[in-house]
Amino acid sequence: MFRDRLEAGLMLAVKLEKYKKDSGIVLAIPRGGVPVAYIVAKELGVPLEVILTKKIGHPLNKEYAIGAASLNDYFITHGNGVPETYIQQELEKIRTRLKEMYKKFMGDKSPEKLEGKTVIVIDDGMATGNTMLATVNILRKSRPGKIVIAVPVASKNAVNKLANKVDEVIAILVPEEFYGVGAFYEDFAQVTDKEVMYYLERWKGLKMTG
Repeated sequence: MFRDRLEAGLMLAVKLEKYKKDSGIVLAIPRGGVPVAYIVAKELGVPLEVILTKKIGHPLNKEYAIGAASLNDYFITHGNGVPETYIQQELEKIRTRLKEMYKKFMGDKSPEKLEGKTVIVIDDGMATGNTMLATVNILRKSRPGKIVIAVPVASKNAVNKLANKVDEVIAILVPEEFYGVGAFYEDFAQVTDKEVMYYLERWKGLKMTG
């Protein structure tokens, strides 16, 4: 049980100590992953950014994901019979929304180049692992040197789903019985956009004074 996301971040940073000397970057999945990632980036002394992805829904059922998109890349896994024109229209809508979010969180900063780097992807937990899997599939297109997934808590199913997709999955807790990520935190209050910006600004301040 973690007191809150900040305590979870401190515990996760210890597990990630071996990557401190790598040319690395911490990518946080908003919003809950940002406080955890802030602590890890601070402890490891590596850059911190948010990684924004959104699923591409099927034209007949938007909840059914046929793929996912980021600011720069996308992948389609279940696109049989889906018109290319629909995919391109959805990409345009999704990227408009993601650009707005990125500007809100990161300002005018250009995303870091990931090629050849150790990329540590952090969230506050993994239940199904689907969000993380979509993120990893997109990240791979940037040709990082290593992809490491780091979360305070994960279900066994999520760990098994991701284990052979990345270089390492680090989870402090992988309980036999999983009741949802929030069950393993004393304080699991929803993280707001304002809090996301607060932690990203704090990290920028550390970088400038470090």
